[in-house]
Amino acid sequence: MIPLSATTTCQDPHAVFRRLRREWGEVAWVELEPGVGAWLVMGYHELLTIARQEKLYSRDARNWRLFQEGVVPPDSGLGPMMFWRPNVIGADGAEHRRLRRPLDDGVGAIDQRRMRKSVESMCGQLIARFAERGSADLVAEYAAVIPMLAIADLFGLDVEQGHELLAALRALFGSAEDSQEGNRRFEEILGGVMHARKSLPADDLTTRFLAHPDLNGDAEVLQSMVVMISAAQETTTTWISQTLRLMLTDPRFAGRLRGGRLGVDDALDEVLWRDPPMTNMPARYALRDTELGGQRIRRGDALILGLSAANADPRVHTGDQTIELGNRAHLAWSAGPHVCPAPVPARLITRTAVETALHLLPDVRLAVVAGELTPHPSPWTRCPASLPVHFSATPGGRS
Repeated sequence: MIPLSATTTCQDPHAVFRRLRREWGEVAWVELEPGVGAWLVMGYHELLTIARQEKLYSRDARNWRLFQEGVVPPDSGLGPMMFWRPNVIGADGAEHRRLRRPLDDGVGAIDQRRMRKSVESMCGQLIARFAERGSADLVAEYAAVIPMLAIADLFGLDVEQGHELLAALRALFGSAEDSQEGNRRFEEILGGVMHARKSLPADDLTTRFLAHPDLNGDAEVLQSMVVMISAAQETTTTWISQTLRLMLTDPRFAGRLRGGRLGVDDALDEVLWRDPPMTNMPARYALRDTELGGQRIRRGDALILGLSAANADPRVHTGDQTIELGNRAHLAWSAGPHVCPAPVPARLITRTAVETALHLLPDVRLAVVAGELTPHPSPWTRCPASLPVHFSATPGGRS
């Protein structure tokens, strides 16, 4: 059985998808951790089916048979990403719609013009820190920091808290031995901010969540913060990193100043198709025995949404970039009731970060051979662990 992490940690995940399709078709049995299997849904149409039919495929992880039977222990590294939480991710139907409204309202309240200016300033300040060196890691020193600073600003967190959250989230998304501790620390930091805002309200999303009529009590407010921050941080970091990687390594882009014929928006869209922010999205749970993609699905089986694999489904994606430029029918944001609520601010942050880096570092170039870049270990995302670059040093930095 192929481990799910093989789709995120190898050099060519699309080769893994092709192998799985040859062996299984569009729905393949994969290993989440030793002794724990799940269905990886790779077909575009099959993924739409499980994402849209919540009366058959539930988001409530309490329906997961392997957890009910004790095959998955309570301290499993899968817990922070797959166990049930009392939040919008773990709910279906009317309860999901109630818990979703505060997120949609929060996203709708974002001042995009202010956000763009704020992110641009953050990017300039980060680049100024390493501009004198003539070298940097554009993941650790840039792409991983920008989303958290931007999101922390929205929720009223200070810079130090933002960096603490970043470390906790890295552990959480890794689904390894430290994921439970990362999750505990993550919620602890957000709980402190929430309680501070109860006594001293401010013009931020934490205060808006506390006042939202659809959220009942501190637990629901905290979990709404957890969902919005955790989802936005990891996915936006990956989107920025993969877009910078593409523009530094692919001759079709290669930076506008070096004659690349395609621009930042083209790169953003290609990443959403080929290396989306979430490679694999947990999970749906079958509420009864059924059939999907020619496979017999048992009640309680876990189904992982293979967003990257579905985008590569040969039945819908030709792979011809000249035909598909501008095509946004990808499933990078999932689909159905649980579709991502914030693609617009995510694109704003990502586009601003990429454009600012290319503008302030016009001769930036990769410091290693492209094939030496490896992903950060996670079964869910495929973010480069590092992106070492060289560029002309700027004495005193610049912003």
